[in-house]
Amino acid sequence: MKKQEKEIPVFVFMGFLEGGKTQFCRETLVDRDFTEGEPTLLIVTEEGIEEYDEAELAKRNISVAYLEEEEINTDKLLDLQDEYNPKQVMIEYNGMWQLERLFGIRVPKGWTIVQVITLIDATTFTVYNNNMKSLMAEHIQSADMVVFNRCRDDSDINTMRMAVKTINRRAQIVFENVNGQAQVDSGEIEIPYDLDADVIEIEDEDFGIFYIDASDNPEHYVDKVVKFKGQVYCPPQYKGKAFVPGRFAMTCCAEDITFLGFKCVSLETPNLKDREWVNVTAKIKKEFYPEFEGDGPVLYAQKIEKAGRPEEEVVYF
Repeated sequence: MKKQEKEIPVFVFMGFLEGGKTQFCRETLVDRDFTEGEPTLLIVTEEGIEEYDEAELAKRNISVAYLEEEEINTDKLLDLQDEYNPKQVMIEYNGMWQLERLFGIRVPKGWTIVQVITLIDATTFTVYNNNMKSLMAEHIQSADMVVFNRCRDDSDINTMRMAVKTINRRAQIVFENVNGQAQVDSGEIEIPYDLDADVIEIEDEDFGIFYIDASDNPEHYVDKVVKFKGQVYCPPQYKGKAFVPGRFAMTCCAEDITFLGFKCVSLETPNLKDREWVNVTAKIKKEFYPEFEGDGPVLYAQKIEKAGRPEEEVVYF
């Protein structure tokens, strides 16, 4: 019988320069409960202001290897495996390098990525998100956990939360203040409309928030009546009994535009045309349907009215 390779867990820390990766790695590694004194390999791909005390790490059976971009390849990783024979691996990955360079190569036998953590400096988040949105989105999309560090009292927590949830709803979010105190996010989005209103009116600019919150928390919307403007899409599988009123949304770049909306059951469906704009007033139920691979919001129309185009047709997150 062939001997099964023992799994070597790999932890990847991503983020832009000075995003707090080194400090986070260092604090994690000095905790002996994490490494348990077993041989650990730390692969570092960029050097910032923060540095590692290699002598201190060596006392904890942790070896450090510094790699350039061209060294992120199978042969180099195999050499490191043979040299250090680690029981676990931690990689501090350069935020400006394409993730495919790391995730797309063949790794040594047993190496298994078990957690990807993205570190983001809350004080520079807006600048990076506005100017390198696609690269920021790639870091968020690949993460199991997103840590916003250096959060201040005036940090826009809701915007940071939305930036993650629109791209990667499975990721855990952690906010860490300037004193290093961390708090796992509840995931609750601050909504700009009144959930207790007889008819919840969703403004055009709030459709994205409505879609994300209703998707994540459909139980909050059961039996609520909502009114919003949406564009008509009539999927053939609904056979004229339902349509999807929604909006095109851009999550990270112009190449990443997708249509967001919920199934809406309506007798008026045969009279609707794809791409036309309508005002929809509907009651929300929570039901199973394939698009959600489980339970999700389903609308039951009470009124459908023709509408003009909104001032901004595309939803931006």
